[in-house]
Amino acid sequence: MASAAAILIVEDDPDIADLLELHLSDMGYRVDVEGDGRDGLERARVGDYALIILDRMLPSMDGMDVCTTLRNDGIPTPILMLTAKSEEMDKVLGLDVGADDYVTKPFSVHELLARVKALIRRRRLDGTENEGDARRDIEVGPLALSPNKRTVELYNKPVDLTAKEFDLLALFARHPGRAFSRQELLDLVWGYQYAGYSHTVNSHINRLRAKIEPEPEQPTFIRTVWGVGYRFAEEEELATDEQHA
Repeated sequence: MASAAAILIVEDDPDIADLLELHLSDMGYRVDVEGDGRDGLERARVGDYALIILDRMLPSMDGMDVCTTLRNDGIPTPILMLTAKSEEMDKVLGLDVGADDYVTKPFSVHELLARVKALIRRRRLDGTENEGDARRDIEVGPLALSPNKRTVELYNKPVDLTAKEFDLLALFARHPGRAFSRQELLDLVWGYQYAGYSHTVNSHINRLRAKIEPEPEQPTFIRTVWGVGYRFAEEEELATDEQHA
């Protein structure tokens, strides 16, 4: 773990914030703390963080709104949300607006720290170890992705994707030719707590293909690797397909 990695905690309960700051500092992270939603948003916009721990209920600006704003601003820093609510729908909403993981209070410190390490490890594994890598534009054949703007264009035409569809496509596009198992995709895009939910990957792949593939039944970009999972076509394959089109 790089000692310079920084984590932002946006939490209005000083006891929880102090506890997290103590444990994360002991793990070698540099930790910044904000107790207000708007202040946390501004700090997240200007800081280079490996992770943001974001409370669901905050003064001045709700955690969901902070998360949504950060994603709309094109800031891809992993977000771990904390909440006192236990409803499944609230968890789904948090993940849908762009959070990467979700922990319900009261939580085990050991479990939360394990999730922190897993989220930061995912960022390094998917080729976005720092903010510069995460924001770098990606072009593969006729596809152009802007992580900074969270936009996708296919043949210069915009494609509307959900947050997770975008994350999945960006992961593939950063590693053309590499085969990912369904479990690897779950770990890298959704997080280790989704282990065993391979149908989540399959359904997102199907929706993504329907949006970017000329013929979803005979995919050009996202190809099935039988017995393994999926891979993104390499430039040479896309060029060959273009010639034969």
